[in-house]
Amino acid sequence: MSAPNTRTLARVALALVAIGGVISTLVWAGPLDPPSGAVSSTYKTLTEVEPRVAISSTNTPGDADSLYKITQPGSYYLTGNITAVLGRHGIEIAASGVTIDLSGFDLVGSTAFPDYAGIRTAAPSLRNITIRNGSVRNWGGEGVDLASNLAWNCSIEGVRASNNAGTGIDAGAACTLTDCSGVQNAGFGIDTRGGSTLVNCSAYENGYGGIRTALAGTLMNCSAWNNSVAGFLIDDGSTASNCSATSNDGVGFYVGRSSTLANCSASTNAGTGFDLEFGCTLSGCSACDNSQSGVDADGGCNVSNCVVQGNDAIGLVVTSYSVVTDCTVQYNYSDGILCLSYCVIRGNACSTNSFGGDGAGIHTTGTDNRIESNNCINADRGIDVDTAGNVIIKNTCSGNTVNWDIVAGNALAPIVSASTNAVPVSGNTYAGTLGSTDPNANFTY
Repeated sequence: MSAPNTRTLARVALALVAIGGVISTLVWAGPLDPPSGAVSSTYKTLTEVEPRVAISSTNTPGDADSLYKITQPGSYYLTGNITAVLGRHGIEIAASGVTIDLSGFDLVGSTAFPDYAGIRTAAPSLRNITIRNGSVRNWGGEGVDLASNLAWNCSIEGVRASNNAGTGIDAGAACTLTDCSGVQNAGFGIDTRGGSTLVNCSAYENGYGGIRTALAGTLMNCSAWNNSVAGFLIDDGSTASNCSATSNDGVGFYVGRSSTLANCSASTNAGTGFDLEFGCTLSGCSACDNSQSGVDADGGCNVSNCVVQGNDAIGLVVTSYSVVTDCTVQYNYSDGILCLSYCVIRGNACSTNSFGGDGAGIHTTGTDNRIESNNCINADRGIDVDTAGNVIIKNTCSGNTVNWDIVAGNALAPIVSASTNAVPVSGNTYAGTLGSTDPNANFTY
């Protein structure tokens, strides 16, 4: 056998050094004998890791009007379902700083016991209450009631409220609701007081309406379907984004003053799609196949980049001091766009409106409007101006029974009947057949 080479000897030496280091560490790791005295546990209990209190007749005993009553701040949880008893609320909260984890369980009431809620606050102006993860159904009053005593800054997460005789979830002020639903309640599905936020919430087949918010509410990714009265009732100064109202028995969205809606949809509602009070902004929204108008806006509103289609009345109505830009308005029963006075109607595509037999692509009944750069086709009348004192420039009309119906006394740019090119065009230049070089001219084609 040949003698080991120098490289092999070096590897052996390194291995011995490493083993020596491990042995040295073990030698100096400290004594192995346990300390004197009784041996005690060093782990933490579940209560120490997450201090919570089970809701029970021992820990949270009820009183004359409640099955369980929480009187101290802290974190509480259910260990099973709760069933209603005559004359008692399910859980009453009488302290601020309370968190209740329903743990996926049901609070089951009875509509035969009127005015009793599944969960309610029992003292005025409580703060910082959280309720999460469970169902509240069939109570004779509200499912969850944080509003009667006006709780503040509360959070409701993952709560499903259904078939209650009152509102499903009635939240207080400055509350946040996430992933909640209100289904088949006799009142509203979800109702909140001022400054509240709703995210990923839904309402279905509720008696008073789907979702209602008070002043300065915020709604994101919420839906309302097949509710009475309205899908959404949104108070002044609120915002809504990516919300949908579908097949409600009344209005899709009823929106208070100075509110903003973006990327929302209202379809197949029995009333108007979007009913806007003064000073609202509607952008990137769609109003389709509603039984009344698609959009009905009071004065001072801004409607832009919306699709308004297939509604059984006027497509889009604005009163005065409003701006309508870059909208697609088509297949509506009457006028495509109707405005009163002091409005700007610009850059809209209006086609195949007035299929009910009498209407215009754009119709104004007032004065001091600017009708600019719109395209109106295939209606009873293209652009219909009933009153003097308006400006009509840069518009195009085609295929209407009457393309232009404009009374005297308006500032009207030339209306030019554009001819067509007689031969194909292929190349870099063409003399043109529009028949006018006026930059403000209106064209019939």
